[in-house]
Amino acid sequence: MKQMLIILVLLFSSVSAYAAVIGKEVHYSVDGKPFTGYLAYDDSIQGKRPGVLVVHEWWGHNAYARKRADMLAKMGYTALALDMYGSGKQAKHPDDAQKFMQAVISNMPEAEKRFNAADMLLRNQKTVDRNRIAVIGYCFGGGIALHMARTGADLRGVVSFHGSLGTKQPAAPGAVKSRLLVFTGNEDPFAPPEVVKSFEDEMQAAGADLQIIGYPGAKHSFTNPQADMFAKQFGMPLAYNKKADEDSWQRMQVFLNNIFGQR
Repeated sequence: MKQMLIILVLLFSSVSAYAAVIGKEVHYSVDGKPFTGYLAYDDSIQGKRPGVLVVHEWWGHNAYARKRADMLAKMGYTALALDMYGSGKQAKHPDDAQKFMQAVISNMPEAEKRFNAADMLLRNQKTVDRNRIAVIGYCFGGGIALHMARTGADLRGVVSFHGSLGTKQPAAPGAVKSRLLVFTGNEDPFAPPEVVKSFEDEMQAAGADLQIIGYPGAKHSFTNPQADMFAKQFGMPLAYNKKADEDSWQRMQVFLNNIFGQR
């Protein structure tokens, strides 16, 4: 009997140890077109929790975006790595990435529709407190996240990692309801000082709650460990920066704790 109890305790402990992050593909449609996202959450946590959307780089919805969703799930959030291009559209070459991205940013009302479809999908999850939603975005995805903030989207917070800061549709005074945290590389040719300054001026005029952090020596895509490979393969001005990656993620965690009242 004693031996049986020991076995049962060990089995229970083993099950509990593995009752952690669940990650699964989710399929949804926008105007009849298929999209594929990735939902991640910790099934050992009871009840509803804040939700965080993850918007991918210009390469498309890939393993990197899913990895970030898993990391958020381990922090106690339900995360959805959404899809801005459509199922099956993942770029292997910058030319394809440029085409996919341009198709989206050339029609921002359609981009908003795609974002909002994923936003609603996340809010409707049984593990999500639909009134506590944030979004993080990388490169192209950071630009999309900031665009949604400019439109006054119902988001507690927006975090941009080496994202696109410029816009043809600047925020109107009072329009930005989200708190903003923006990380940029001081050596990022896609976000030179004049673009960063213009963005700061825009957000100040809009009355936005903005914190912007620039990393000395950091180039574009500084959070992605594959950046060095892409730089070598395609001759692009990218570079992974471990210090900036880890510091920005830590600061993001504090930011999310604050906006969701989980200090």
